[in-house]
Amino acid sequence: MLSTVPVERVYLACGSTDMRKSIDALAALVIHSFDMNPFSSSLFVFCNRSRDRLKILYWEHNGFWLYYRRLERGRFQWPSDTGETVKAISPRELQWLLSGLSLVQTKAHQPVLARAVI
Repeated sequence: MLSTVPVERVYLACGSTDMRKSIDALAALVIHSFDMNPFSSSLFVFCNRSRDRLKILYWEHNGFWLYYRRLERGRFQWPSDTGETVKAISPRELQWLLSGLSLVQTKAHQPVLARAVI
């Protein structure tokens, strides 16, 4: 379901977020803490302290989607707190994160922006 969402940008909330927050509280966090527009075509991803639960906030033309993911075993490879409030990542990196991988994949193919066929 999430793979069919036309995503412009993905933003991770650095640090931990209280998973009791509802759609309105998460949208207010995006506005006031990130200084961003929750009504954009971006995904806003939040993680709990133990890194086994995620919430993803997304606006679609007439309402918010709130995706919730709970791991039965293991932890998400959430980036360490670098003092930033929010971190921009690519949709590809989000898929890595959801698959239990680190955001830094040294063996992954780098994106190529081809301009001509050789």
